[in-house]
Amino acid sequence: MNSNYLIAPSILSADFTELGSQITQAEKAGAGWIHIDVMDGHFVPNLTMGPFIVEACARITELPLDVHLMVEKPETLLNAFALAGASSLTVHIETCPHIHRTIQTIHQLGCKAGIALNPGTPASAITPILHLADMVLVMSVNPGYSGQKFIPEVVSKIAQIRKTLDDINPQTIIEVDGGITPQTLPLTLKAGAQAFVAASAIFKHPQGIETGIKTLREQLPK
Repeated sequence: MNSNYLIAPSILSADFTELGSQITQAEKAGAGWIHIDVMDGHFVPNLTMGPFIVEACARITELPLDVHLMVEKPETLLNAFALAGASSLTVHIETCPHIHRTIQTIHQLGCKAGIALNPGTPASAITPILHLADMVLVMSVNPGYSGQKFIPEVVSKIAQIRKTLDDINPQTIIEVDGGITPQTLPLTLKAGAQAFVAASAIFKHPQGIETGIKTLREQLPK
Protein backbone atom coordinates (compact mmCIF):
# COMPACT_ATOMS: atom_id res chain seq x y z
CA MET A 1 0.00 0.00 0.00
CA ASN A 2 1.18 3.53 -0.76
CA SER A 3 2.53 5.00 2.50
CA ASN A 4 0.82 8.31 1.68
CA TYR A 5 -2.55 6.73 2.47
CA LEU A 6 -3.75 4.86 5.54
CA ILE A 7 -6.70 3.19 7.21
CA ALA A 8 -7.55 4.30 10.74
CA PRO A 9 -9.85 1.79 12.49
CA SER A 10 -12.17 3.50 14.96
CA ILE A 11 -12.58 1.47 18.14
CA LEU A 12 -16.05 2.98 18.56
CA SER A 13 -17.39 -0.24 16.99
CA ALA A 14 -14.93 -2.61 18.66
CA ASP A 15 -15.95 -5.30 21.13
CA PHE A 16 -14.58 -3.84 24.36
CA THR A 17 -14.53 -7.25 26.01
CA GLU A 18 -11.88 -8.13 23.40
CA LEU A 19 -10.32 -4.71 22.87
CA GLY A 20 -6.70 -5.80 23.13
CA SER A 21 -7.16 -8.68 20.72
CA GLN A 22 -9.13 -6.57 18.24
CA ILE A 23 -6.57 -3.76 18.15
CA THR A 24 -3.81 -6.33 17.65
CA GLN A 25 -5.76 -7.87 14.78
CA ALA A 26 -6.22 -4.45 13.20
CA GLU A 27 -2.53 -3.68 13.51
CA LYS A 28 -1.52 -6.99 11.94
CA ALA A 29 -4.00 -6.40 9.11
CA GLY A 30 -2.29 -3.14 8.14
CA ALA A 31 -3.98 -0.36 10.11
CA GLY A 32 -2.00 2.88 10.05
CA TRP A 33 -3.51 4.57 13.11
CA ILE A 34 -5.96 3.64 15.85
CA HIS A 35 -8.76 6.20 15.94
CA ILE A 36 -10.33 6.96 19.32
CA ASP A 37 -13.62 8.88 19.38
CA VAL A 38 -14.18 10.89 22.55
CA MET A 39 -17.74 12.15 23.05
CA ASP A 40 -19.14 14.10 25.99
CA GLY A 41 -22.91 13.72 25.55
CA HIS A 42 -23.21 17.49 24.97
CA PHE A 43 -21.56 18.44 21.70
CA VAL A 44 -22.71 15.10 20.29
CA PRO A 45 -25.55 12.84 21.54
CA ASN A 46 -23.37 10.06 22.91
CA LEU A 47 -20.97 9.48 25.78
CA THR A 48 -17.83 7.46 25.14
CA MET A 49 -14.16 7.15 26.08
CA GLY A 50 -11.88 9.05 28.41
CA PRO A 51 -8.10 9.24 28.82
CA PHE A 52 -7.97 5.83 30.50
CA ILE A 53 -8.98 4.19 27.20
CA VAL A 54 -6.17 6.01 25.40
CA GLU A 55 -3.77 4.85 28.11
CA ALA A 56 -4.98 1.26 27.65
CA CYS A 57 -4.58 1.46 23.87
CA ALA A 58 -1.05 2.79 24.30
CA ARG A 59 -0.19 -0.39 26.21
CA ILE A 60 -1.72 -2.56 23.48
CA THR A 61 -0.16 -1.09 20.35
CA GLU A 62 2.70 1.04 19.08
CA LEU A 63 0.53 2.49 16.32
CA PRO A 64 -0.16 6.23 16.56
CA LEU A 65 -3.29 6.99 18.60
CA ASP A 66 -5.50 9.38 16.68
CA VAL A 67 -7.75 11.01 19.32
CA HIS A 68 -10.84 12.85 18.08
CA LEU A 69 -12.33 15.16 20.71
CA MET A 70 -16.03 15.62 19.99
CA VAL A 71 -16.53 17.60 23.16
CA GLU A 72 -17.35 21.05 24.43
CA LYS A 73 -14.38 22.99 25.83
CA PRO A 74 -11.76 20.55 24.51
CA GLU A 75 -8.99 22.83 25.77
CA THR A 76 -9.70 21.58 29.32
CA LEU A 77 -8.93 17.97 28.30
CA LEU A 78 -5.86 18.33 26.08
CA ASN A 79 -3.28 17.75 28.78
CA ALA A 80 -4.98 14.62 30.13
CA PHE A 81 -5.19 12.97 26.72
CA ALA A 82 -1.64 13.94 25.81
CA LEU A 83 -0.37 12.42 29.05
CA ALA A 84 -2.41 9.27 28.35
CA GLY A 85 -0.48 8.71 25.12
CA ALA A 86 -2.34 10.47 22.31
CA SER A 87 -0.22 10.94 19.20
CA SER A 88 -2.61 13.46 17.68
CA LEU A 89 -5.45 15.50 19.11
CA THR A 90 -8.22 16.71 16.82
CA VAL A 91 -10.69 19.36 17.96
CA HIS A 92 -13.80 20.73 16.28
CA ILE A 93 -13.90 24.22 14.86
CA GLU A 94 -17.50 24.39 16.16
CA THR A 95 -16.34 24.12 19.80
CA CYS A 96 -13.18 26.25 19.75
CA PRO A 97 -13.69 30.03 19.84
CA HIS A 98 -9.94 30.45 20.43
CA ILE A 99 -8.80 27.89 17.88
CA HIS A 100 -5.30 29.30 17.36
CA ARG A 101 -4.53 29.00 21.07
CA THR A 102 -5.95 25.47 21.18
CA ILE A 103 -3.82 24.31 18.24
CA GLN A 104 -0.74 25.92 19.77
CA THR A 105 -1.41 24.15 23.07
CA ILE A 106 -1.70 20.79 21.31
CA HIS A 107 1.69 21.35 19.67
CA GLN A 108 3.22 22.41 22.98
CA LEU A 109 2.04 19.11 24.47
CA GLY A 110 4.01 17.26 21.79
CA CYS A 111 1.04 16.04 19.75
CA LYS A 112 0.02 16.52 16.14
CA ALA A 113 -2.90 18.95 15.88
CA GLY A 114 -6.03 18.30 13.87
CA ILE A 115 -9.04 20.46 13.13
CA ALA A 116 -12.42 18.81 12.46
CA LEU A 117 -15.58 20.13 10.91
CA ASN A 118 -19.10 18.74 10.76
CA PRO A 119 -20.98 18.11 7.50
CA GLY A 120 -22.96 21.33 7.86
CA THR A 121 -19.92 23.52 8.52
CA PRO A 122 -18.47 25.21 5.42
CA ALA A 123 -14.86 24.63 4.44
CA SER A 124 -14.19 28.37 4.75
CA ALA A 125 -14.64 28.12 8.54
CA ILE A 126 -11.23 26.49 8.93
CA THR A 127 -9.24 28.49 6.36
CA PRO A 128 -7.68 30.84 8.98
CA ILE A 129 -6.16 27.90 10.88
CA LEU A 130 -5.00 25.68 8.02
CA HIS A 131 -1.43 26.95 8.14
CA LEU A 132 -1.09 25.56 11.69
CA ALA A 133 -2.96 22.27 11.32
CA ASP A 134 -1.22 18.93 10.81
CA MET A 135 -4.50 17.33 9.83
CA VAL A 136 -8.03 18.25 8.77
CA LEU A 137 -10.77 15.80 9.72
CA VAL A 138 -13.82 16.07 7.49
CA MET A 139 -16.87 14.44 9.03
CA SER A 140 -18.92 12.60 6.42
CA VAL A 141 -21.72 11.87 8.90
CA ASN A 142 -23.09 13.92 11.76
CA PRO A 143 -20.91 12.80 14.67
CA GLY A 144 -22.21 10.75 17.56
CA TYR A 145 -22.73 7.16 16.42
CA SER A 146 -21.07 4.57 14.24
CA GLY A 147 -22.91 2.89 11.40
CA GLN A 148 -24.41 6.03 9.85
CA LYS A 149 -24.89 6.60 6.13
CA PHE A 150 -22.24 8.55 4.23
CA ILE A 151 -23.25 12.12 3.27
CA PRO A 152 -22.13 12.55 -0.36
CA GLU A 153 -22.16 16.36 -0.26
CA VAL A 154 -18.92 16.31 1.75
CA VAL A 155 -16.95 15.09 -1.27
CA SER A 156 -16.88 18.56 -2.81
CA LYS A 157 -15.86 19.99 0.56
CA ILE A 158 -12.86 17.64 0.70
CA ALA A 159 -11.82 18.78 -2.77
CA GLN A 160 -12.17 22.42 -1.77
CA ILE A 161 -10.05 21.94 1.36
CA ARG A 162 -7.41 20.00 -0.57
CA LYS A 163 -7.13 22.81 -3.12
CA THR A 164 -6.71 25.41 -0.37
CA LEU A 165 -4.17 23.26 1.48
CA ASP A 166 -2.10 22.81 -1.66
CA ASP A 167 -1.63 26.58 -1.66
CA ILE A 168 -1.23 27.11 2.10
CA ASN A 169 0.12 23.94 3.72
CA PRO A 170 0.53 20.99 1.31
CA GLN A 171 1.85 18.64 4.02
CA THR A 172 -1.43 18.73 5.96
CA ILE A 173 -3.32 15.43 5.81
CA ILE A 174 -7.03 15.25 5.08
CA GLU A 175 -8.76 12.54 7.09
CA VAL A 176 -12.38 11.55 6.49
CA ASP A 177 -14.66 9.92 9.05
CA GLY A 178 -18.16 8.54 8.70
CA GLY A 179 -19.79 5.88 6.55
CA ILE A 180 -16.48 4.84 4.98
CA THR A 181 -16.86 1.60 3.02
CA PRO A 182 -15.23 0.09 -0.08
CA GLN A 183 -17.87 1.98 -2.07
CA THR A 184 -17.48 5.44 -0.47
CA LEU A 185 -13.72 5.46 0.16
CA PRO A 186 -12.82 5.93 -3.54
CA LEU A 187 -15.04 9.04 -3.71
CA THR A 188 -13.16 10.71 -0.87
CA LEU A 189 -9.80 9.47 -2.15
CA LYS A 190 -10.37 11.08 -5.53
CA ALA A 191 -11.35 14.33 -3.80
CA GLY A 192 -8.06 14.44 -1.88
CA ALA A 193 -8.45 12.49 1.36
CA GLN A 194 -5.45 10.49 2.56
CA ALA A 195 -6.56 8.92 5.85
CA PHE A 196 -9.80 6.97 6.18
CA VAL A 197 -11.54 6.28 9.47
CA ALA A 198 -13.80 3.25 9.56
CA ALA A 199 -15.60 1.66 12.49
CA SER A 200 -18.43 -0.66 11.46
CA ALA A 201 -16.79 -1.53 8.12
CA ILE A 202 -13.88 -3.02 10.09
CA PHE A 203 -15.03 -4.17 13.50
CA LYS A 204 -18.48 -5.29 12.33
CA HIS A 205 -17.38 -6.89 9.06
CA PRO A 206 -19.06 -10.30 8.66
CA GLN A 207 -15.73 -11.94 7.76
CA GLY A 208 -13.80 -10.28 10.55
CA ILE A 209 -11.40 -7.40 11.18
CA GLU A 210 -8.68 -8.55 8.80
CA THR A 211 -11.08 -8.81 5.86
CA GLY A 212 -12.65 -5.48 6.77
CA ILE A 213 -9.31 -3.70 6.57
CA LYS A 214 -8.25 -5.64 3.48
CA THR A 215 -11.35 -4.62 1.52
CA LEU A 216 -10.67 -0.98 2.35
CA ARG A 217 -6.96 -1.15 1.59
CA GLU A 218 -7.74 -2.64 -1.80
CA GLN A 219 -9.29 0.72 -2.74
CA LEU A 220 -6.04 2.62 -2.11
CA PRO A 221 -3.24 3.30 -4.61
CA LYS A 222 -0.56 0.62 -4.58
